[in-house]
Amino acid sequence: MENKTMPKHPPAPPEPDRIKRQLQIVSDFQIVSDIFKQLGDTTRIRIFWLLCHHEECVQDISALLEMSSPAISHHLRPLRNSNLVVSRREGKEVYYRAADNAQSQLLHQMIEQVMEIACPK
Repeated sequence: MENKTMPKHPPAPPEPDRIKRQLQIVSDFQIVSDIFKQLGDTTRIRIFWLLCHHEECVQDISALLEMSSPAISHHLRPLRNSNLVVSRREGKEVYYRAADNAQSQLLHQMIEQVMEIACPK
């Protein structure tokens, strides 16, 4: 096992003016808040986790979660609006999957770490 030592001098904190300027950019914090709101609902977390592993249509998600299609669509809308989920149309069917972005990947990892589960192979 590798022996890790702490640095002798901790890094200097960012200057107070920089922190104050960053705190004034409320829109940045709102984006983070909106993403975390999505995780405040168990059904959305379940849908998001599923879509991290499989591309699915509303009907299939509905069957897997034993919920109505309108209820699933209701939960997909805010996930899509938060750029956590993307969709594609194939004929009359719309397929959903987790977005390929840093936010989705981070949330996926966080969910799995908290639940202490691994991705299905």
